[in-house]
Amino acid sequence: MTYPGKKFIMVCQHSSCAVQGALKVLSAFELADLPEDAIVMTSGCQGQCSTSPTVRILPEETWYFRVKPSDVERIVEEHLKGGKPVRSLLNPRIHPSEEEENEDGSER
Repeated sequence: MTYPGKKFIMVCQHSSCAVQGALKVLSAFELADLPEDAIVMTSGCQGQCSTSPTVRILPEETWYFRVKPSDVERIVEEHLKGGKPVRSLLNPRIHPSEEEENEDGSER
């Protein structure tokens, strides 16, 4: 099932993320001034336990790691409203850093 034009903010609530404060991150997203096309939801384990709490934004597959409640406003403003992911919060296992990009701009 797809929902054209919608963005899903998946905040992991599995044990590792929960211990690291994922419920507070979820609450921060629920209280944030989100754009109309954004839907906040919980998720089970997303397989990134060592970098918890994990926030995954679909459909573009943007993965944020070690998210704190204080990071939420920046994610909302820069990514969800501004269209540019917050590079410093991207999970390096999934998103290579700018230094890891080849000279031609492609990713390794």
